[in-house]
Amino acid sequence: MTGTDWAGWQQSWDRQQEWYMPDREERFRVMLDMVEALVGPKPRVLDLACGTGSITSRLLQRFPDATSTGVDLDPALLAIAEGSFAGDERVTFVTADLKDPTWVRSLPYDTYDAVLTATALHWLHSEPLTALYGQLAGLVRDGGVLMNADHMIDEATPRINAAERAHRHAAMDRAKGAGALDWAEWWAVAAADPVLAEPTARRFEIYGEHADGDAPSAGWHADTLRAAGFGEARPVWASPSDTLLLAVK
Repeated sequence: MTGTDWAGWQQSWDRQQEWYMPDREERFRVMLDMVEALVGPKPRVLDLACGTGSITSRLLQRFPDATSTGVDLDPALLAIAEGSFAGDERVTFVTADLKDPTWVRSLPYDTYDAVLTATALHWLHSEPLTALYGQLAGLVRDGGVLMNADHMIDEATPRINAAERAHRHAAMDRAKGAGALDWAEWWAVAAADPVLAEPTARRFEIYGEHADGDAPSAGWHADTLRAAGFGEARPVWASPSDTLLLAVK
């Protein structure tokens, strides 16, 4: 693999993420089902904390007339995304820090039919996430949707949580024994690539090793989104460890 094999980098990112979430594709399918159900097959989408463009890739495969704005701060993942979608006029990428209150000024549109994000906002603590939800309520058009797929932990069920985590990690250990790359190993490969080495170094200067944010419950997310101005909010898909929460403006 070289730094210019963008399809290869996309695939390797997907495999690494699937080591943590083997039902990741099912989650994406339900997300796009709800996009189609609520805003139709030609949506203008904000792919929030887009990473390599995993959501945008699946969005355009299913809805060729969609458009997507991908927003992220990670220079390495954005390099993969920009390389993967080079020349596709349906896709725009914006480098922005979601904790910067002015980040929305960088967007090419004032409103969106859908804001979609996955496995990203747990990097934020509850206070900046609440502020972000308020900003997103201003970007989603009336009748539009916001969907956040992420780790949402219900602290009221400690025995269930512990059993689920133990079972999940046992399966991850088996997959690791079969050659799966974890997060740290994937980034080590990226750091050794001649094209991605420099943006990977910048990425770790920005973020450090990993998230120090929160993973509040699905109920917290729903309540916070309704308080921000969304009319309805609830989970539309869940695995034992992840939730896809949908809010309608």
